[in-house]
Amino acid sequence: MKKNLLVTSLAALVVSTGLLNAADIKGSGASFPFSVYQGWIKAYNQATGIKVDYVKKGSSAGVKDIKAKSVDFAGTDEALSRGELASAGLYQIPSVIGAITMSYNIPGVKNLKLSNEALAAIALGKVVYWDDAIIASANPGIALPHQKVTFVHRADGSGTTFNFTYHLSLISPEWRSTYGADKSINWPGKQHVGGKTNTGVAALIKQTPYSIGYVDYADAKSNNLAMAALQNAAGQFIAPSIASFKVAASKANLNPAKDFYAVITNPKGNGAYPMVAATFILIPKDSLNNKEVAKFFEWSLAKGDSVAASLGFVPLTPDLIAKINSYLNSKGL
Repeated sequence: MKKNLLVTSLAALVVSTGLLNAADIKGSGASFPFSVYQGWIKAYNQATGIKVDYVKKGSSAGVKDIKAKSVDFAGTDEALSRGELASAGLYQIPSVIGAITMSYNIPGVKNLKLSNEALAAIALGKVVYWDDAIIASANPGIALPHQKVTFVHRADGSGTTFNFTYHLSLISPEWRSTYGADKSINWPGKQHVGGKTNTGVAALIKQTPYSIGYVDYADAKSNNLAMAALQNAAGQFIAPSIASFKVAASKANLNPAKDFYAVITNPKGNGAYPMVAATFILIPKDSLNNKEVAKFFEWSLAKGDSVAASLGFVPLTPDLIAKINSYLNSKGL
């Protein structure tokens, strides 16, 4: 009898443990919103006891993982089209809006301004030295050094790269016709180096004098990197700030009828920071854990706005959050 009781107890423990493990949520993908997700994960665990894991490995890897059904959700900074979502059996929601900075390491130089022409010329590998006239013309009074420019970019498939190159396509006809927007680019020029994830790019800029690269605001800020003011659609030079991000985010059109597909960079309007991006979550239609994923993000969007704001991101508006919740409910999540 004791033996049977022991077997029954062990079986119950196995079942219980299995249920606990099944409640765990695993995700992977974009590094751009990683700091926000980590904050949400910690808060959600404290509130509910549910453990969520998220591995930053780049948008391309995250999309690959979710299509292979090796994770419960994926993060991507490049929204998937409705056709691709349908083909892969996925739902898509935005999670937060952030900014891409042009961070630089030029000893002794502060308050750098980059015109659209200068930004495109740097990415195209056409600028050799920092004191090139295309940069100097927007920076009177700043003693730019005669030192070679090192351009730092992502080495992995990245939604940050997609949004950066989409922005370049809007401001530079040459970039648009030659390279376009993509998550991976065969970068032109001889003076460039690649890093993995936004954190890797920020670290390379920090350790490489006379370098510049595109990196999310949170990683730039945490590494104490200098950030250039960029020229917006109204022709103004706008430094990265929470206020300028909010102006830009207010122009975003994220429509549930289109599964929220949008690229929001270079918005019109005075005071708008030009390089902003929405980041997205992909949830599989047929996953056993998709309702748990939906609960996590519904909770985070409702209660995690202070976490996002403290890291330099713009939380989604109550109106947009209501649309996301309605979208998820309509999908049975």
